[in-house]
Amino acid sequence: MPRSKKGKRGSTKAVSLRQEFLQLQLTAKGVKNGAKAESGASDDELTSDVLSHYSSASEGTSVLEEGTGGEQVDEQTAQEETEDKLKQCIDNLTDKSAKTRLAALESLRLAFSSKLLYDFLTERRFTVSDCLERSLKKGSGEERAAAATVFALLCIQLGGGDEAAEGFNILRPILTTILIDNTAGMIARQSDLIKSLSLLESVFMSSYPNREGTLPTPKPGGPGLHSAAMQAWSLLVTLCPASKLSVLLHIHLPELQACLQSSDVNYRITVGETIALLVELGREIDEDFELEDGESLCESLKSLATDSHKHRAKNDRRKQRSVFREVLHYIENEDFTEEKIRFGVESVYIDSWMRRRIYDAFKEVLESGVSRHLQLNPLLRDIIGLGPPVVLDAAVKADKISRFEKHLFNSAAFKARTKQRNKVRDKRADVM
Repeated sequence: MPRSKKGKRGSTKAVSLRQEFLQLQLTAKGVKNGAKAESGASDDELTSDVLSHYSSASEGTSVLEEGTGGEQVDEQTAQEETEDKLKQCIDNLTDKSAKTRLAALESLRLAFSSKLLYDFLTERRFTVSDCLERSLKKGSGEERAAAATVFALLCIQLGGGDEAAEGFNILRPILTTILIDNTAGMIARQSDLIKSLSLLESVFMSSYPNREGTLPTPKPGGPGLHSAAMQAWSLLVTLCPASKLSVLLHIHLPELQACLQSSDVNYRITVGETIALLVELGREIDEDFELEDGESLCESLKSLATDSHKHRAKNDRRKQRSVFREVLHYIENEDFTEEKIRFGVESVYIDSWMRRRIYDAFKEVLESGVSRHLQLNPLLRDIIGLGPPVVLDAAVKADKISRFEKHLFNSAAFKARTKQRNKVRDKRADVM
């Protein structure tokens, strides 16, 4: 197969427990899944022409919103009203009515995903954590799933500091208990993937073929749970040192290839994407990396990329063919189709299976609020590699940014990001 050299993977920083949890919990599907380019100027010159330094913009203000005094008053009033509603929702988390608690959790989920509320939540993090703990301990499967999703969003809001770590340390034992409890509802278990690689493996490896090579018959809700566990596991795998990764590749790639024959289309797609990610990581730690049974794998991928069985839904067939064409193209040619995600005047470049997995994980939990968090959330921007949040000068905003100015900004941001990424593309230290 034609091969091209690629940069090395990842950062040399050791990964803390709270980072593991954030990456892991972001893949939880919660109620939703259970219930159903260059300029001649320097980077600094380009940036200073278009951008101002990051200021303490209000939580309710986007990067394109710096209004007049009257507008600021209106924004302050709106902020106060929002906080009053959030306080009521927090109070409702202790209501006797399960319906009221679920409504409050849903309102908090929508608010946490669409707004930045660091100051508000920092003052109330213990109260919110206590309420979520109660829902996780005593609530139904649906309430537990909703509480786990809100908890993931709370960690995103609080960032990578001590505040998020405190809440995580309080709730981790409860979430772990739910995950390993086979009697707990599928919805709750699927939303509470929070411990470690081995714990996640214990969930999705039950879908691996038996000694005779036969795939087990999936239980109701099983493929969804296995997909969520595998997606969370694949996120943590991107953080592994080379020595650990080599072992995981040897263990899992053959089994995953067998799982391509699963009867569930969404699980097959998750397996295919995980295989592509593992092969990408394997090639980055070893330039001579080769699949043990590459020809057989490619044949399986070709079959799925051209599947036209009429007994499968048309949309399922279309989705499956699209994903597996991309996976096959990467396995055979080591060529990833780059995707550009625009938000405001910025863009994030999805140029590898690893970056796609990370971005998709945030998108899964933040939904339509992902663009706003990409603009303003320091934690998310740091993980994606965007740098500190930026705001436009008032003069630039008044003229409305031109297409050329957008080009200058994107060029500067892209070059700065590339420089930063090249600094950390050495192999990771063995720090598991």
